[in-house]
Amino acid sequence: MQFILRTVVVAVAVAVATWLVPGISVTGPTTGAVIGTLIVVSLIIGFVNAFVRPLVSFLSGCFIVLTLGLFVLVINAWMLMLSAWVAGNLGLGFTVSGFTAAFLGAVVISIVTALLSGVTGTGD
Repeated sequence: MQFILRTVVVAVAVAVATWLVPGISVTGPTTGAVIGTLIVVSLIIGFVNAFVRPLVSFLSGCFIVLTLGLFVLVINAWMLMLSAWVAGNLGLGFTVSGFTAAFLGAVVISIVTALLSGVTGTGD
């Protein structure tokens, strides 16, 4: 149950990012298709954050320390761009049009996910 709730929280965060950040879009022929795309994209983001992000964070540890942790924001943007690339290769209608959109989208997704996780109790 916790996994499903966490997936829905990330899907809502991605939906908010598509609404707030120009350059991030989710498309589909119907509303149900858009919701399905958001769910699959949230699963892709979870997969990328679970398997790729730790490796990238480890390899860029010096930059993270040197920038007092601010380089993590750049890593988050890269992970969002990677997730959009994977989604595009799977034929999903999720696009991120550049680094600026990815950076702002990653910030929005992080904030909304943190707020919703706190409300729903999935962050425990």
